[in-house]
Amino acid sequence: MSTLIGIILLGIYGIGAWKFWAGFSRTDFSSSKMYLTLMWPVLLIGNKSYRRNFNKAIKGS
Repeated sequence: MSTLIGIILLGIYGIGAWKFWAGFSRTDFSSSKMYLTLMWPVLLIGNKSYRRNFNKAIKGS
């Protein structure tokens, strides 16, 4: 059961990273694309500006 949960969490992480990477050009960021993509769960929780930009990247608005 714990393996299944790990796979699901890894999938969610991967999908979030892929969508942010694909929509990076819609954000206010100009550099550190790799760092911001890899750290998205931590930054999403702890940074209001990143949360706003993450939503821009995902939704396109």
